[in-house]
Amino acid sequence: MYRIFIETHFAASHQLHGYQGLCKDLHGHTWKVRVEVETHETNDIGISFDFKELKAITQSVIQRLDHHHINDVEPFDRENPTAENLARYIFMEIKTLLPSSVRIHQVTVWESAYYAVSYSED
Repeated sequence: MYRIFIETHFAASHQLHGYQGLCKDLHGHTWKVRVEVETHETNDIGISFDFKELKAITQSVIQRLDHHHINDVEPFDRENPTAENLARYIFMEIKTLLPSSVRIHQVTVWESAYYAVSYSED
């Protein structure tokens, strides 16, 4: 099994509904995102899944969030934009864009250098 991952980031604001702390107010993050996929195959030159292709797929998903107020972006106009919900959203969106030979393993989202959450279906 080959496990491939990329890391990228985006900047966006959000506010948490029902939270009893400062995060209930509008604030922003430079969100770091790690996307991990896996496959059993390599192509004829020995590459399992091109880093650039994984980055392009990931960018197509996170560009919907980049430099936006996440609370205004569907589905977060109805769902609390927690790091947990963002990780699941990114995971599910990328899952639909991958070739059938590649399986998404995990998405990790950092709100800061010290706080992160991962989502997987395992």
